[in-house]
Amino acid sequence: MTETLDAGRPAVPWHFWLVTLISLLWNGFGGYDYTMSHLQGETYYRQMGMSDAVIAFMQTYPTWMHGVWAIGVWGSVLGSILFLARSRWALHAFALSSLGAIGSLAYNLVTPGAAAIMSPVMPTVIVVICLFFAWYAWTMTKRGVLR
Repeated sequence: MTETLDAGRPAVPWHFWLVTLISLLWNGFGGYDYTMSHLQGETYYRQMGMSDAVIAFMQTYPTWMHGVWAIGVWGSVLGSILFLARSRWALHAFALSSLGAIGSLAYNLVTPGAAAIMSPVMPTVIVVICLFFAWYAWTMTKRGVLR
């Protein structure tokens, strides 16, 4: 299903647009969540159904953790936009985002008492999805879809 265009570049496979759409929706929500977490804090957390213990834990994040979180979120948002532009730089953005997501997961795993408060399931899912988008960007770059 990938025909060659007149310019010698491979056509964009249908699954690229599906992954790009999913990426935009998933990472767009991540950007919204990050923004609301920082603008509304506890009010937003309560609207999301978080417990008092989780809210208290998140409010004690060190400054560097907010940086790691920002890199993870905004790297993915940028990667999604670069997918849309069919830019090979999407790979770099998703790789950076994966590092941010891994850093967030690691912090939650090594912080004493965090495992009792926050399940590592969702942070692990986020890492897996970030790694998938990085792998997919790498694959599409190798195939010439991202330029």
